[in-house]
Amino acid sequence: MTRTVEATLRACEAARAQGRTVGLVPTMGAFHQGHRSLMRRARAERGLVVVSIFVNPLQFGDPADLERYPRDEAADLEVADAEGADVVFAPQVEAMYPNGEPQVTVDPGPLGDRLEGAARPGHFRGVATVVAKLFATVGPCAAYFGEKDAQQLAVIRAMVRDLSMPVDVRCCPVVRQPDGLALSSRNRLLTAEQREAAPCLFLALSSAAELSRGGERDADVLVAAMAREIGATLQARIDYVAVVDDATFEQVETIVGPARALVSARFGDVRLIDTLLLPTP
Repeated sequence: MTRTVEATLRACEAARAQGRTVGLVPTMGAFHQGHRSLMRRARAERGLVVVSIFVNPLQFGDPADLERYPRDEAADLEVADAEGADVVFAPQVEAMYPNGEPQVTVDPGPLGDRLEGAARPGHFRGVATVVAKLFATVGPCAAYFGEKDAQQLAVIRAMVRDLSMPVDVRCCPVVRQPDGLALSSRNRLLTAEQREAAPCLFLALSSAAELSRGGERDADVLVAAMAREIGATLQARIDYVAVVDDATFEQVETIVGPARALVSARFGDVRLIDTLLLPTP
């Protein structure tokens, strides 16, 4: 395990000097099977696997949300070792931001103001800034992200493209429980009743997918179906439901190309998101 940027970069540079490729799995810890799937793909594709564990304060607008975010470093280290990680980079806040909150940050652009960005102002600026720092810490690499955070993935891809970063961003599928609930570190914060209700998100997405598969092109019809499904669940409070262009994340009125359904809802104090790429008829 490394705690500093310098030690992590040295390990990556040494690997590249030996002709090995580097894979980065950026995480905030509290590992589940979704994280394991990212590590396994990185292990299968790259010579050196770096897993970062850092709960980034810049992306939390609510101090209480930051405080209650689940943490279990000892368990995470065991998982990373079992999945074959070569380096676990687990810095303290002071190592990532030695001068305190950074004065220079990464602007995610208009994409960062929509949907998740509107629900969590400043969130994507914090995400883009910490991911840029992780990319600089590791150097040229392939980086592995889960599809569940689809808008985050779009922001990172845009950052890599527009800032000419030597990073190959790779998307890995959502991993779900048997009842459809997408795996998330926040799931462990749900009460029993909230956990029972949470699969309504996937049911809503599935309703939109069924309509799309049947030929429905009116996005408002899909949005209404998703809202009805979540709205019928007493434990859930909708943040947003949307159908967006899969490339731009702009909301669409009529589906004419690849489109994605997005949902977000609160179960008590726990906020969950989910997504599904809509099938074409």
